[in-house]
Amino acid sequence: MTAVAELRAASMRLGGRTLWDGLDLAVEPGEFLAVLGPNGAGKTTLLKVLLGLLELSGGSAFVAGVAPREGRDQVGYVPQLRAFDRALPLRGRDLVRFGFDGPRQDARAAVDAALEAVGARGYADEPIGRLSGGEQQRLRIAQALLGHPPLLLCDEPLLSLDLSHQHDVTALLDRRRREDGTAVVFVTHEINPVLPYVDRVVYLAGGRWAVGSADEVFTSARLSSLYGATIDVVRVRDRIVVLGADGEVEACHHHVH
Repeated sequence: MTAVAELRAASMRLGGRTLWDGLDLAVEPGEFLAVLGPNGAGKTTLLKVLLGLLELSGGSAFVAGVAPREGRDQVGYVPQLRAFDRALPLRGRDLVRFGFDGPRQDARAAVDAALEAVGARGYADEPIGRLSGGEQQRLRIAQALLGHPPLLLCDEPLLSLDLSHQHDVTALLDRRRREDGTAVVFVTHEINPVLPYVDRVVYLAGGRWAVGSADEVFTSARLSSLYGATIDVVRVRDRIVVLGADGEVEACHHHVH
């Protein structure tokens, strides 16, 4: 099975800092991969490499077997949630339409199908600035999935969403990858909302990295090694909580709700 995205001995240095070094990663079709770590660890940078917006400092990156810049049409992208101006006249379906790259006469049917897939038909003709954060995020996902890309990159798509909307968004992405075989690379600051869905985790911290299942990565020994400090990982009612010497690790944002 050919990897949808791949990093081989990948290294990234920015501003004199090493974000990661020697990273090997192959994302398989239909895989749900979570990318975690503290602020500044290079999570969004990793997405930018796969989007072809940044070059690696060393090693190689591939999307659908070619260089990321050549494979951009194979990628859907969901950016961090930023609220739209309430006065913006753009409708929900107009935002989704921006993601369509086919013949004009096919646009309406394609947009309607994408809206239906994310459960957004009911507010597709409303001004986007008046929709809730969860509704806006569903529209962004519809836009990103419009061309049925084999790879979907999501940059903190749950930020600013309440727990109910977090569940809706992650369940929507999980259904899509199971039905269409779309690989999902999901940057997040909190493992718990995606824990039921995730196949593997990439954890970036302190210039180091770890890749494996959540059970393999979220151990006291593994995270202590990454941070170069004593870290305790505990499970509370099926939730993962990461604790440092001074209490909960603030930089990781693994909060108990």
